[in-house]
Amino acid sequence: MDTADDKTPYQNLTPDTILDAVESAGYVCNGSLFALNSYENRVYQIGIEGGQPLVVKFYRAGRWSDAAILEEHHFCQALQAAELPVIAPLADGANQTLYRHQGYRLALYPRQGGRAPELEHMANLEQLGRFMGRIHAVGALEPFAERLVLDVDRWGVVAVRQVLESGFMPAHLVESYKIITTAVLSTIREAFQQVSRLCNIRLHGDCHSGNMLWTPTGPYFVDFDDTCMGPAVQDFWMCLSGSRAEQSVQLSHLLKGYQMFYRFNRGELVLIEPLRTLRMMHHAAWIAQRWEDPAFPKAFPWFNGPRYWEEHLSALQEQAVLLQEPPLELVELY
Repeated sequence: MDTADDKTPYQNLTPDTILDAVESAGYVCNGSLFALNSYENRVYQIGIEGGQPLVVKFYRAGRWSDAAILEEHHFCQALQAAELPVIAPLADGANQTLYRHQGYRLALYPRQGGRAPELEHMANLEQLGRFMGRIHAVGALEPFAERLVLDVDRWGVVAVRQVLESGFMPAHLVESYKIITTAVLSTIREAFQQVSRLCNIRLHGDCHSGNMLWTPTGPYFVDFDDTCMGPAVQDFWMCLSGSRAEQSVQLSHLLKGYQMFYRFNRGELVLIEPLRTLRMMHHAAWIAQRWEDPAFPKAFPWFNGPRYWEEHLSALQEQAVLLQEPPLELVELY
């Protein structure tokens, strides 16, 4: 049984509870506790007597089943076994990685240093692409059974319904929101249908720069909490920025490294803007669904006001235009 309800799942997660949870897994804490940036879950760096600090993640109640969490863990372990720079959960002698304490589910991780990636450097993008190719090569070996599949219905249709049911959107914007989301979802479906031999594989799923730690030897990939089944390009597009021309160059360098280890279906390039649009809609619905968690009003104070929704509609209208443009073209690299 979970300690708190789905809307306020961390109300009883006190510092003493956090430290006791870590010690229940067999570690001796020195009392040091530092909260790390996380909203969906709660993540802390914990000092350990006579050893390096650990990172503990407390999973949000009601979000994932135990089986789905263990699929995340096993995927990370498989990637680590393939000598990929992935931070996998620590296992005890019985290979247990998911612990329980006072109704909370938690996992422990080694602390990994690093800095924000500098993705404006093309050499870094090529190195990143090589690691992504290797991750996807492992991800393609078998499917998830419990994790979600990234699709238009779950990330788009459900998100729109959740936004409308939440009551956050000002009444005078509702009809415009319905019109623009109906239009973009139709275009997005057409884009997915255009991709021949579309293949869903196991992905990181949320592979943006905030989930990478750059070290002298290259990137470490962290936070596989959103790992899912989906098209490979989902793990690419969040690494791209700037104008279309700049993104084409960045993508070309990324794929130069990627295709050394895994074949990329270039037909998936048509999905970059559709996936970006789905993420925008999903993000708005995510905040709405989590609003009763006290951390969310503090982190997103602008969400509960008309200006946010006006800007959200404007962004979706811009996406409707971008969805009509041809996909990014790869450039020849010398």
